[in-house]
Amino acid sequence: MMEIAVCGAFVDEQVERLKHGAGDIPVRLVEAEDSCDCAIVFGNPEPEQVASNPSLRWLQLESVGFGEYAGLDWNRDHGQTVVTNLSGFFADPVAESALAGILALYRGIDSLVLLKAEKRWLGDPLRTALRLLRGAHVVLIGYGTINRRLAELLAPFGCAITPITRGSGSDALDMALADADLVVCTAPATPATSGLLDAARLARLPARALLCNFGRGSILDEDSLADALERGRLAGAVIDVTDSEPLPHEHRFWNCPNIILTQHTGGGTMDELDRKIDVFLANLARFRAGTPLEGIVDFSRGY
Repeated sequence: MMEIAVCGAFVDEQVERLKHGAGDIPVRLVEAEDSCDCAIVFGNPEPEQVASNPSLRWLQLESVGFGEYAGLDWNRDHGQTVVTNLSGFFADPVAESALAGILALYRGIDSLVLLKAEKRWLGDPLRTALRLLRGAHVVLIGYGTINRRLAELLAPFGCAITPITRGSGSDALDMALADADLVVCTAPATPATSGLLDAARLARLPARALLCNFGRGSILDEDSLADALERGRLAGAVIDVTDSEPLPHEHRFWNCPNIILTQHTGGGTMDELDRKIDVFLANLARFRAGTPLEGIVDFSRGY
């Protein structure tokens, strides 16, 4: 009999929603150490749980990223297992987080929060260092749903937008960086993007530039960014993703000037889990009807 295994920290009310939405298909809540030998799995189980599941027909991830599953064999006796992710799900929150970080640095909000904690009035020296976002040249590395949404949010500011896509080429990226006021990276982790923002690329940026990374930590040379911020070679950074998470206590970013660390919260909302359930149940209806699922992962492309 077909069953659904649910992996994740869902509260009783959410589990009841899943059971109600699944109808006559039994739903089983599983822990990391449990077997999830079910035809349908919702959540992000351990790769070992996936590899040892001969019954798996469809895995609905509760993330966009799927790197930990890339090396698995998806062939089963019943055919190829389908994997779907939350493609496009985080466009609004991540775009708003990026805009919030940019405005915080441009308008000195990060410094003002610290000054309040210290009960220290700085006033004019800070006032005269503030910048306007209006008219900024913004380079968007990766032009999927997140950066397209950010471009919409930036429209009222009259920014000049330069999208960098998979087909743009290295020369186009290098030329864009040399005249950038803002760089926002939302590219996925692929062999082509690993180390994309290395020391040489960061050195191309003008000293006035801000760098925002909401893609993957593997894209950015973190030590080179720390060097640039500490030496005043870059005006600031907003970093949501890092190579190691949680960020180690000894990491240089904790003490870097003009950096906002959003701790991989950029895609979060208070109703995040409920909206993920909505996505799963909508895809479950497609699965039962035999129609194509939304968000099918293409492991060969890496996204």
